[in-house]
Amino acid sequence: MKEFVEGSHAIAEIIRLCRPGVVSAYPITPQTHIVEDLAQMVSDGSLSSQFVNVESEHSAASVVLGASATGVRAYTATSSQGLFYMAEVVFNIAGMRLPVVMTCANRAISAPINIWNDQQDSISLRDAGWIQIYAEDNQEAVDFHLIAYRLAEDKRVMLPVMVCMDGFILTHGMETLDMPEQEKIDKFLPAYKPLYKLDTAHPITMGILADPDYYMEARYAIQATMKESVEYLSQISKEFNSVFGRDYKDLLVEEYKIEGADKVIVAMGSVCGTIKEEVDAQRAKGKKVGLLRIISFRPFPYARVYEALKDVAKVAVLDKSVSLGAYAPIAVEVKSAFCGKKKAPQVISSFVAGLGGRDITLESVQEVFRRLGAKEVNADFIDLKPELLKEEYGE
Repeated sequence: MKEFVEGSHAIAEIIRLCRPGVVSAYPITPQTHIVEDLAQMVSDGSLSSQFVNVESEHSAASVVLGASATGVRAYTATSSQGLFYMAEVVFNIAGMRLPVVMTCANRAISAPINIWNDQQDSISLRDAGWIQIYAEDNQEAVDFHLIAYRLAEDKRVMLPVMVCMDGFILTHGMETLDMPEQEKIDKFLPAYKPLYKLDTAHPITMGILADPDYYMEARYAIQATMKESVEYLSQISKEFNSVFGRDYKDLLVEEYKIEGADKVIVAMGSVCGTIKEEVDAQRAKGKKVGLLRIISFRPFPYARVYEALKDVAKVAVLDKSVSLGAYAPIAVEVKSAFCGKKKAPQVISSFVAGLGGRDITLESVQEVFRRLGAKEVNADFIDLKPELLKEEYGE
């Protein structure tokens, strides 16, 4: 059914249709509308679930950990500092192999305090053991939550999934969406039947102390599952297409007009819509440019990135986050895809843009293509204001 709806309201609705048994979250901009809607749904009886009010994000994560441990489908949402406040429990959820689904409404990290969008929050927790998938638009954000539950609860996986959507740009943006029907959702996402749970009739222990004789194997098991999940994402995406008629290919990357391109930008999230517009404009002028959109950041699709870019002369990786003192995070992964390979781009340059919600315009994308020269650059910032640098730092 087609609906013209705000992104946050659409996410709340798809979560309702996924039938979670427990929802717990602490409101933080720009995630708040999602959990406000879910609380209202529980209150008015349209969602048969327990909404647990808590005093912090750490407690919200603890509640969904406990709920999932008892065999209940669980959901939470957060952003920015809230995700960092959860960090201890976020690692625990993955380590205990609990299939929680979380929405991360991507937002900049303090200080200075900033409520606008970049991807520093989820990127900073990339090593927590959660699968991370990034939406370009709100239709994807809706669909990816369905896929997230299906993947997380797959008996071969049993890992949490973080669906990342750009704060304000998507969470507060209005789009016309095809909202999936309950009957089709139930076909694609059956009731959760856990492999293990806390049950007094059949006692087990979770999250126990693991000494050096056991700890490394537990971490290896998560790493192995992450690698295997690349294939599972592809399988589940095909099943999703057969039920709902929307084809996300392998849910790892999207190749946009890469064939024959000599310059390609690699990026992730809503900015890819702007890049596509500029690619179309330059293609119309005869320029050979393209876009490789990363959908799955964890597990990172090294093989797919290699195949897509091995014959491209110059690659620009555009990050909306930064690893201070190093290449930006996506750039590190893209460069790693070519380690030890015989074929590789002549140049893989790292650019940073859009931090703290600064607009990435068509002119910004044009500047990236312009700077993509014969010499590689490391974390070259786009759209800096020299007058502010001089005023604040004397540069």
